[in-house]
Amino acid sequence: MILKIGTRGSKLALTQSHWVKEKIEKKHSHIQVELVRIKTTGDKILDSPLSEIGGKGLFVKEIEDALLEKRVDMAVHSVKDVPAELPGPLMVSVFPEREDPHDALLSRDNLTLDSLPPGARVGTSSLRRITQLLYIRPDLDTVPVRGNVDTRIRKLESGEFHAIILAVAGLKRLGLASRIDERLSSQQLMPAIGQGALGLEVRREDQKTMDLISFLNHGPTEMTVRAERAFLKELEGGCQVPIAAIGSLNDEKLYLRGMVANLDGTEILKDEITGKKDKAEELGITLAKRLLDAGGREILRDIYKKI
Repeated sequence: MILKIGTRGSKLALTQSHWVKEKIEKKHSHIQVELVRIKTTGDKILDSPLSEIGGKGLFVKEIEDALLEKRVDMAVHSVKDVPAELPGPLMVSVFPEREDPHDALLSRDNLTLDSLPPGARVGTSSLRRITQLLYIRPDLDTVPVRGNVDTRIRKLESGEFHAIILAVAGLKRLGLASRIDERLSSQQLMPAIGQGALGLEVRREDQKTMDLISFLNHGPTEMTVRAERAFLKELEGGCQVPIAAIGSLNDEKLYLRGMVANLDGTEILKDEITGKKDKAEELGITLAKRLLDAGGREILRDIYKKI
């Protein structure tokens, strides 16, 4: 039996998909997994910030089209690239165990966020990162940077930036953890929704594939990520909006922190909620509503007026 996995062609995406392929083939000796590389719009447009060209859906749409047309049986995504709303016939059925969800600072001179000089150029195209950086260090010069991890590191080394911000998870998966100068806490930079987690997307009707890959699901990861994604969905957020959330489990309790910010980082709203872990999505929705009522609704309205 051949199982086809749709994946982006970047080094990180292929590393993640190869990991899934090896796990499936080891578990099911009768299955041969084939990786199908699919170039997405987000991979083709590298000269503009995502917030200006349509958001994160640009990294999954073509792969979802292949799923819908049955050219592939499943897709491996970085959850932070997956929009809150999925096409009706599709679902993310499996969340493997999450890698470190935090952000990392890489610099030319082994600097930390606190020790960067005033006016330092920091490369990132994420509005979430930009607003939180400016809230902590309004003296920094945040500069858009796109491209894969290797490309961004080369730009740092060539002198374009004093520092860049990347996800710890991607660096670890690529064997580049030694390049990290500072692992930023979620108090400094709250992570993106689902950061560090993979999501395996399938057709709802394809129970056979769901059964084959179900062994890869990690319950605690699924609960925390579902809470974060419910938070995102309730806020109707995407790449054009500085939104963040991070969930964690402690025994039977799920702890969720969330954030909404304006574009210049002068106003950041944060809140947190704790509840039963089997109420993950309800907790995400409740937290989002609390932030909306605390001023988030006005912040988001102002942002959408400018888009």
